Amino acid sequence: MPTQARALIVEDSEAWQQILTELLEDAGLIVDVASDYEQAVASLRAQSHRLAVIDLSLAGRDHRNREGLQVLSILQRLDPACRAVMLTGYATVDVAVAALRDYGAITLLEKNRFSRREFKALVQELLAESNFFVHDDRRTLHRSEPRSTSESVGRALLVEDDAGWRSLLAELLHDIGLEVESAASYGQALVALRDHRFSLVVLDISLASTRHPMGNEDGLRLLARMQAREVPAILVSGIATPEALDRIMGEHRPAAFFEKQAFDRQAFQAAALRVVEQTQTPSPIDALSPREREVLSLLAQGMSNKAIAQTLFISPNTVKRHLQAIFEKLGVNSRAAAVSIWLRAQP
Repeated sequence: MPTQARALIVEDSEAWQQILTELLEDAGLIVDVASDYEQAVASLRAQSHRLAVIDLSLAGRDHRNREGLQVLSILQRLDPACRAVMLTGYATVDVAVAALRDYGAITLLEKNRFSRREFKALVQELLAESNFFVHDDRRTLHRSEPRSTSESVGRALLVEDDAGWRSLLAELLHDIGLEVESAASYGQALVALRDHRFSLVVLDISLASTRHPMGNEDGLRLLARMQAREVPAILVSGIATPEALDRIMGEHRPAAFFEKQAFDRQAFQAAALRVVEQTQTPSPIDALSPREREVLSLLAQGMSNKAIAQTLFISPNTVKRHLQAIFEKLGVNSRAAAVSIWLRAQP
C-alpha cells in the first residue's frame, strides 16, 4: 500500500493553521503543525514531508521577523526533497526574491490575496509534478469544483471588513453554489441591499464603524435590518464577549454563529446550505403575470383603479379583472392584504 504523504505547516496564527490544515487534509495529506522555529525543526527531524507551507513572520505582527527564512534554510538541509510554499501578510521585494532564489521556495503567497481555489490547485500541481501517489482509505480523493452560475442555489450578501476573511468566506459560499455580493462596510452593504434580494447574509458582527471605530455597532445595525427583512443571518466574529453574545443571540436569533479562532469550513458550508434551502419557498408573487405585477405595484403606491388604468393605458374594467385574478392567486380578498404581501416580497 502506498505511503500517505505528509505536509508541514509552520504558522503562528491558529486561524491560518486551521484553514491550511483543512485544505491540505482535503488533498489527502497528513498534516504536522509547528508554531515557531523550534517546533518546525523538531518536526523536520522527526518526519519527511512532501510539502511545507511556511509563514515568513513567526512573531505575530512583528513585520521585521524573518524566522520563516530560517525555517526554509534548515528545510533545505534536513529535507531537501520537500517543496516549500512561503506565506506572508507583508513582504518586501527583497525578501520575496530571497525566499524564492536563495532559500528554494516554490512560490510566495500573500495572505490578503489568498485564494483557497488557487491554493488547492497549487497543491495538486505540486503533488502531480513529483509523481507522488497519495492514498487515503477513508475516502476517494478529488478536487471539488465550484458549481456553475447556472446552478446557483441563491444569492448571499457577505459583509466582512477583513480582506483575507472576505475572500475565504466568498469562496466557501461560491463553492456550494451561491452567488456572492461582498461588502466591506456598512455603506456598501446598504447599496447591495437596495439593489438585490438575498437568501442569506453572512455578517461579521465586529464590523467597525467609520464614525466610531471602536464602537463596532455597524454590524449590529445591519443585523437588525436583516431581521426586519426576514433575511436569515449567519454571524462570524473574531471578538465577542459572552455578555455581547447573550444579547445578540437573544435579540436577533441568527441562524448560526462561527468564531474565527475555531472556524470550521465544512460546518460553515453545511449551515449556509441548510439556511438557503429553508428559504427557498417560492413567493406568492411569483404566481402573478408581469401585467398583474405592474397593477399590484401601482396599487401599492396608493393609486385608484382609474389612475392605474390611465398609467397602463388600459380600461378600468381590465384593471378590475386583473385585481380579481391577483386576489385569487394570492389567496386574499382585499386590496390592503394584497399590498401587504407585495411589500413583504420587495428587497
